[in-house]
Amino acid sequence: MKKSSTQSVQDYLKRIYELTENGSPASTNDLARELNIKPASVTGMIQKLAAEKPALLEYQKHQGVTLTPTGKRAALEVIRHHRLLETWLVQTLGYAWDEVHEEAERLEHVISEDFERRIAAALGHPLRDPHGELIPTADLKMPADKSTSLSALRKKQAGRILCVKSADADLLRHLNEIGLTPNTMIEVIDYSPFDHNLTIKVEKKTYVLGLSITSKIFLEIA
Repeated sequence: MKKSSTQSVQDYLKRIYELTENGSPASTNDLARELNIKPASVTGMIQKLAAEKPALLEYQKHQGVTLTPTGKRAALEVIRHHRLLETWLVQTLGYAWDEVHEEAERLEHVISEDFERRIAAALGHPLRDPHGELIPTADLKMPADKSTSLSALRKKQAGRILCVKSADADLLRHLNEIGLTPNTMIEVIDYSPFDHNLTIKVEKKTYVLGLSITSKIFLEIA
C-alpha cells in the first residue's frame, strides 16, 4: 500500500471488503453505519477513491460500491495486519480474545511490512486469528472459506466451530463463558421455525441461541 494512504482510506477499504465478501456491492448507508459517518461524507470519500489513479473502487450512484483489484489488495493488507496483530496480542501478550480488536485497529495502520513479516514468522505463520477468522496470505490472497453459518444448521446436525465473526466484546465474553469458541464441537438439538432459535448442545450443557448469535458463528460440518 502506498505510504500516502491515510488511516481513513484504509478503514474505508477494509469495511468495503467486509461488506462485499458475499459478492454484493456495499451501499453508502451500510458504509455510513459501519464507519459511524454521515452518508453525505461517505459519498464524497468513495467518489474520491473511485477517481484515484489507479482507482481503488468502482462506484455507481444508487448501485453501491465494489473494490477494484488494487483496492482489494490494499484492503487485504490492512486485514492481514489486523488479524496478525490480534493473534500476537493473544499469544504473546496474554490479551483475551474480547480485548484485542480496538488495539489492533490502532496498530494496523502503523506497522511496517518488516514488522508484519517478523510477527508472522514468530507466530509460525498462523492461518487464523484468535476468533478463527482467516488471515490473508503474505501475497495478499484470502484463503477459501468453506465454513457454514450455525444459523443454517438444523436438528441432529453437528459441527466444529471454526470462527466467530464479531468484534463485539460483550458477545465474545458471553460466548467464552458458555464455551462457544473455535474448535468446540456442538450439536443442534432443536430448531424453531417461528423465531429461528436453535437449541444446541455443548458437551453436556444445552443453550437456546437466537439469530443474532447463530449468524455470527461459523462451523465445519461434522
